[in-house]
Amino acid sequence: MTVNQIIGYSPNQICANFSKRFFAWMMAQSSGTYEKIVGNRKRSLFANLQGKVLEIGPGTGPNLPYYPKDIQWIGIEPNPHMHSYLQKQAKKLNLNIDLRIGNAEWLDAEDNSIDTVVSTLVLCSVPNIDSTLQAILRVLKPDGHFLFLEHVAAPQRTVLRQLQRTISPIWKVIGDGCHPDRETWIALENAGFASVNYERFDAQLPIISPHIIGVATK
Repeated sequence: MTVNQIIGYSPNQICANFSKRFFAWMMAQSSGTYEKIVGNRKRSLFANLQGKVLEIGPGTGPNLPYYPKDIQWIGIEPNPHMHSYLQKQAKKLNLNIDLRIGNAEWLDAEDNSIDTVVSTLVLCSVPNIDSTLQAILRVLKPDGHFLFLEHVAAPQRTVLRQLQRTISPIWKVIGDGCHPDRETWIALENAGFASVNYERFDAQLPIISPHIIGVATK
């Protein structure tokens, strides 16, 4: 950001902008390590994708290599500093993308128009998970699928759960709003999907090791 661009912004706005820029850079640098852990699971989850696919919060594009080349991909990424990384990844893969500005509570897509919605490491950071899931249900076609892979809260009354709760305030700041102790599976089960199927696994990571992966059907 240049001096001219900074003029007119409040200190909080400048701080938030640099925070988002740093988070985009950090995600671009660290995604390779995470993909080694979950790559096979993603490959299986995305194997049968077809038609119109909307990905919420695609970030720097770590999911793009797993997608079939013939899908119609739409991405809703609210952090503009992610866009250049995402476009570079798409160009490298020779994948046509439709990148749109928006957020998880307001998805820039028509009702009943999307075959599959994808979310990986996104539901942890949305301001209102219930509104996000209702937005997903709105855009999905009847019998459409929501594919998710998310880190979640550790079991109640465990040392890790207490650690997640304690570290949550600072974690949200450095993680662009990420909640390390969010009980995402409860929100999924109560959202109104016709079915929700998922499995838990341990990603062997500090703080955010508990994960779920699965499919919800409208």
